[in-house]
Amino acid sequence: MSPRTTNDEDLEVWIDQDLCTGDGICAQYVPEVFELDVDGLAYVKSEQDELLQAPGATTRFALDLLTDVVDSVKECPGECIHVRRVSDGVEVYGPEAAD
Repeated sequence: MSPRTTNDEDLEVWIDQDLCTGDGICAQYVPEVFELDVDGLAYVKSEQDELLQAPGATTRFALDLLTDVVDSVKECPGECIHVRRVSDGVEVYGPEAAD
């Protein structure tokens, strides 16, 4: 099992760069998943540690990182980080998640 595979509860995360403020809080919380690029915006990283710069690019992450990913969602001033279930595409954390 790869480090980014989370079993039946696979989750993926993406960043809306149009709303990103470039504060870098996400990269501080979870550098394994997020990174700031030279343009000053945050992006998700692939399992191979590559920056995924395509609009709407997603990456899966391991469940042991969930707390840190959720903290980055909550602390993000741009409210631009979205976490959704892979199985049905429902956002479970982020600005479009049901309370």
